[in-house]
Amino acid sequence: MKKNLRKILVAAVAAAMLLTLVAACGGGGTGGGGSSGTTIGISLPTMSLQRWVQDGDNMKEQFEAAGFNVDLQYGGENDVATQISQIENMISAGVDVLVICAIDGFSLTEVLATAKANNIPVIAYDRLIMNTDAVTYYATFDNWKVGTLQGTFLENALNLKSQSDEVFNIEFFTGDPGDNNIHFFFGGAMEVLQPYLDSGKLQCLSGQTDIMQVATVDWNPANAQARMENLIASVGYGPQHDLGIISTPLNAVMCSNDSTAQGVTQALLGAGFDADTFPYITGQDCDIVSVRNMLAGHQSMSVFKDTRTLAANVVAMVKAIVGGTTVPINDTTSYDNNVHVVPTHLSDPVFADINNWEALLIDTGYYTMDQITG
Repeated sequence: MKKNLRKILVAAVAAAMLLTLVAACGGGGTGGGGSSGTTIGISLPTMSLQRWVQDGDNMKEQFEAAGFNVDLQYGGENDVATQISQIENMISAGVDVLVICAIDGFSLTEVLATAKANNIPVIAYDRLIMNTDAVTYYATFDNWKVGTLQGTFLENALNLKSQSDEVFNIEFFTGDPGDNNIHFFFGGAMEVLQPYLDSGKLQCLSGQTDIMQVATVDWNPANAQARMENLIASVGYGPQHDLGIISTPLNAVMCSNDSTAQGVTQALLGAGFDADTFPYITGQDCDIVSVRNMLAGHQSMSVFKDTRTLAANVVAMVKAIVGGTTVPINDTTSYDNNVHVVPTHLSDPVFADINNWEALLIDTGYYTMDQITG
């Protein structure tokens, strides 16, 4: 069933499917096969989210350790025009490979046509860049699995497989409409949860279950908070610890990542929810704030995507491009950007909650305990 849903998803987000694999092109200065003197241009969305700062730091460190020069830039506050201008400048400066996490995956067609004309390979990083044949490779996590991890957590937490007649209330939050990943996050989660909505075991009282209804512009916590506050007011959700207050129970909020979960959390705290009355809330990225929220009982889980692993995979891909060897990929079917299916390297996400966060995040050196408790 997962395979069928993936096909449906790809058909929905792709205007055309041309199964064309793009071979790596040698950028200026890459012909020698070594990294010395080779410059990698890295364009990331913003420094306002912890996730992207960590990605940038990890890639820069690993590329420089491998002998590459690095031009790392952030697109202001998720400003598309700024990102395009920065990429144009990188192309003009003669970078050898571009690694780009698009702010808006549909807005880079023209600037990447220039990259292709200059024989500069492009690796789409974490977010698929749409509507261009200039994307050579894609490096990301298995984003469908991210969604299924979140959906399965809620299925188990609410014991939805039981034969009881109990009905649970749920609301949904995903990310920016311009981020193609939301189709995979949301699709993976709904693969698990949709049958329970269909059977009535889950109900969404707002009626907002369409992906664009539950999207959060810029993945911004403030936007998620504002929407959750509106849902609280319109539906009447409230904490269930005081029988003297008539309110509607909220049992779960499916959030595609930690920034949306943090916005939802702030709205619920403002409405009087506490650790004893919080709904189950999912997340992704294991941001420090969200790890603290898990410890406080305000977030139930987060999907850990070790950006050190993703950075290492991208470095390996660039080394292969520069050296003219086989580029490590493990998916050639799933990621159609409306022009071609982009050869992809998928990294594996893992589940994190109150029971295993320390082993995943502290024992592996991803964070220090002082960062979490300080």
